[in-house]
Amino acid sequence: MDYIRYALLAGLAIVSYMLLLAWQEDYPSSAPATDVVQTQQSNGDVPAAGNTATDLPSDIPSDTPVPVSSDVPVLASGNSADATPQSTETLINVSTDVLNVTIDRRGGDIVFVSLPEHYTQIDTPDQPFVLLENTTLRTYVAQSGLIGRNGIDGAERPLYSASTDSYTLASGQDVLNVDLSYTDNNGVEVTKRFTFERDNYLIDIVYDVDNTTDMPWQANMFGQIKRSNYEDPTQGSGFGMASFLGFATTTSEDNYLKIPFDEVEDRASHEIEGGWVALGQHYFISAFIPPQQSRNSFSFRRNSQNEYIGGFTSSEVVVAPNSSGSQQMSLYAGPKDQYRLGEIAPWLDRTIDYGWLWFVASPIYWLLTKINALIGNYGWSILILTVIVKGVFFKLSATSYRSMANMRRVMPKMNQLKERYGDDKMKLQKATMELYKKEKINPFGGCLPMLVQMPVFIALYWVLLEGVELRHAPWILWINDLSVMDPYFVLPLLMGASMYVQFMLNPTPQDPTQAKIMKFMPVVMTIFFLWFPAGLVLYWLANSVLGIAQQWYITRNLDKEYAAKEAAKN
Repeated sequence: MDYIRYALLAGLAIVSYMLLLAWQEDYPSSAPATDVVQTQQSNGDVPAAGNTATDLPSDIPSDTPVPVSSDVPVLASGNSADATPQSTETLINVSTDVLNVTIDRRGGDIVFVSLPEHYTQIDTPDQPFVLLENTTLRTYVAQSGLIGRNGIDGAERPLYSASTDSYTLASGQDVLNVDLSYTDNNGVEVTKRFTFERDNYLIDIVYDVDNTTDMPWQANMFGQIKRSNYEDPTQGSGFGMASFLGFATTTSEDNYLKIPFDEVEDRASHEIEGGWVALGQHYFISAFIPPQQSRNSFSFRRNSQNEYIGGFTSSEVVVAPNSSGSQQMSLYAGPKDQYRLGEIAPWLDRTIDYGWLWFVASPIYWLLTKINALIGNYGWSILILTVIVKGVFFKLSATSYRSMANMRRVMPKMNQLKERYGDDKMKLQKATMELYKKEKINPFGGCLPMLVQMPVFIALYWVLLEGVELRHAPWILWINDLSVMDPYFVLPLLMGASMYVQFMLNPTPQDPTQAKIMKFMPVVMTIFFLWFPAGLVLYWLANSVLGIAQQWYITRNLDKEYAAKEAAKN
């Protein structure tokens, strides 16, 4: 009647699989919050004043503008600003090949950024991913200005003038300048220039000051990122896989310091030559880079609207009477490109958070990108990278598998010792050690080589998790996005099966409880991996299959060697 039992088990497995698919369809992972904004646009909400929704680019939220508190940093001499409402009449739209930006002439803040080369979802190529925005649902803006003795960002943010309300980087044009002009009550002319370059997510912000008075002009430049505490719209749904969401900066003591939102109020300000402040999330980042030749002060705080602010204030700039001067900062708003970020400022590339194994992960990332440059498909590139890493550790793995094969071979003798000595643990331990010595087996030989390899495998895991290159990257058949889960759970189920085969090839622990736990581990790991990104599961599956092949090959050769020795004795 065994065939009936097997048929029932097979049927149960099929039903469970179908239930899992149905559950996934009924309760899909939450869509990025950006989709809510798109829905609001389709509802036809029109601002109360200013341009109508149809006058705006299709990817710019058109729901009713909300007040934008300036939250300008305060120097010892005072000079703070009151909240100034945002109006669509003051908005300027800028389009390049990689950026869609909205600048508010009130203060010259960047209140919207979308990325045309990165989609909201893989099936919405007409909807660029929105990074910065200011809506009734969320706030994420980049503010900058001049404060201090003669700063223009005082009791009220300045209202700049511009030659037009729409700028586009034309075909064949490499650089686009957007000039905002303002003249204060004393006749000092301030030009705030935004410079955009083709194929570049870095925006240069320059303040040109023409001091036409007979007195020195003095001010401090500031830049800050303000964000409300909403979820990361690009974060996956895998267990224990949340990327860091929060501020990051560099200090004289720490090259890369993470500041989660719940630690913002406990973080004291610091000063450093140069430096940067960033707000990181999964795949994307915004970062202010102040003048690298001056000493800048960095601070983090939360305002009364429960919005989190991280920014810098530069050293005082002095422009002599009847002369002009300038000061520059930069804003990066785009994907986490390891090499581009490393070029912009020291340690800014650490915002691609590989954890404490970053020095191992960085060369792995380099190798993955080089392989993909030749292959052109990140799925196959992951498989080739896994083979290379497995080849590098072939000798270590062989030592581990050889030790496990020997342990498996002497397992019947160990079971005999256990039956002979029963509960006498001292005699059993002594006899077991004598057996190890006689058979020339190191009981730790299977563990130590694996421990040496673990940092590399963990680093590779983080490279595949953090790499923006895998976002919306297809492989084959139904796997059209390596950064999200396999919709049909094929890869994780295959991975679970491969882990079970590996378990069967390993020596069974003598402790019955431990043996049951180890036998159940593939099931637990499969459940966890069901929601892991397909790229990670593909790597783990390939690693397991290669391990099975190597272990089977070594075990077969050892069995042949042992059989030959036994035959020679007889």
